[in-house]
Amino acid sequence: MKKYDVAILGGGPGGYVAAIRAAQLGKSTAIIDKDKLGGICLNWGCIPTKALLKNAEILNYIKNSKKFGITIPSFNVNFNETIKRSRDVSKRLSKGIEFLMKKNQIDHIKGRGVFKSDKEIEVINGKDKELVKADKIIIATGARSRVLKDMEPDGKRIITSKEAMNLKEVPKRMLIIGAGAIGAEFAYFYNQYGSKIDLVEMMDNILPVEDVDISKEVERSFLSSGIKVYKKTRVIKIKKLKTKLKVYLEISGNEKIIETDIVLNAVGVIGNIEKIGLENIGLETKNNTISISAYNQTSIKNIYAIGDVSGPPWLAHVASAQGHIAVEHAFGYSTNPLNYNNIPGCTYCQPQVASIGMTEVKAKELGHDIKVGRFNFSASGKALAIGESYGFVKIIFDAKYGELLGCHIVGSEATELIAELAVAKALETTWEEIATTVHAHPTLSEAIMEAALDAYGQSIHQ
Repeated sequence: MKKYDVAILGGGPGGYVAAIRAAQLGKSTAIIDKDKLGGICLNWGCIPTKALLKNAEILNYIKNSKKFGITIPSFNVNFNETIKRSRDVSKRLSKGIEFLMKKNQIDHIKGRGVFKSDKEIEVINGKDKELVKADKIIIATGARSRVLKDMEPDGKRIITSKEAMNLKEVPKRMLIIGAGAIGAEFAYFYNQYGSKIDLVEMMDNILPVEDVDISKEVERSFLSSGIKVYKKTRVIKIKKLKTKLKVYLEISGNEKIIETDIVLNAVGVIGNIEKIGLENIGLETKNNTISISAYNQTSIKNIYAIGDVSGPPWLAHVASAQGHIAVEHAFGYSTNPLNYNNIPGCTYCQPQVASIGMTEVKAKELGHDIKVGRFNFSASGKALAIGESYGFVKIIFDAKYGELLGCHIVGSEATELIAELAVAKALETTWEEIATTVHAHPTLSEAIMEAALDAYGQSIHQ
């Protein structure tokens, strides 16, 4: 039996960050994971998809090079090299995390961990088994793709995001079920590489968690790129033919049938709480997630849960932040609960989408009297100079106190620009402080200042 101060079940962005923080506090630490460190995010999610999307962005630049005065008469696209670059990026980062484990003297125990008691985990690796004992245990087992009933992925024609980033060739036609961040990103990627895309969403808008104005702007861009968008649409069934798939849709009570080569299931995720022995210790769960306190403590005091397994928002940066909090709380260090109202959300299709705080609809629902400012990138000198004038910044303030309630950006580098608003919101910054903070010129970030000014009728360049 090996004994540690803390054992962490899962090596994703929550687990490995928690492990490093524990080691920094001088605690003997083990991380248990049967796969490569980095979890879904690094190996099959956040990182490799961004590599693919960068390739698509460059491909789009080449296709439209004439507007920059550059003529490219012919070019070749090597899809296998596109996939390889994505995989190479993941491999490099995974090795980097292995190095960090060694640097911080953290033991990586390979295998599947199963609770035997509230302080004991049995690690199973093939025929080998070993018992790990720890005073504190952090569950960071992540999540997997949610599966629709009677439409289970086969890994070939009905696929999940994991297979979508490792296809051998570009499908002629792809139907994507779910138009959240994952669905929108793959719609953009495969559309750029020549696939005919059908994007199906059950809710009223694509990117349904975003502000309605943002969703509509992305939809307009998608439509102009040839992506077919079906909203308020339910997939009834999928019928496998010899070489095709026949997908039956229900739209406003009417049936529509689409034939496609591949169906990508992108309807969300579900927590990995099975087969880790939670029933052996009586840990409280609800709706496929582990119940936690504000400090990520579970119903058993020495056990914590972080990341996707503890429920929404299912974001890597949330998991990492929770890892810090869980470790510090577990060992009696002063720490603050995570402010879930100040979590940036990003979608990396083109145009990019980033948001923080309340949407306009939510702010009104909560009874706020609001001021809304907006600035279009078409009026931004930097956006025009770099050929990225699509989209806008929308900021929502409380009218009485000028409190920043939310910000929503669609356009170039939106996912980088949102960090300014995260800091501003954390510091309880008002509209006036944003509006009067000098932003460098020319930059895309000036649009944030201009949107703040616009909320109170003072925009200069709108």
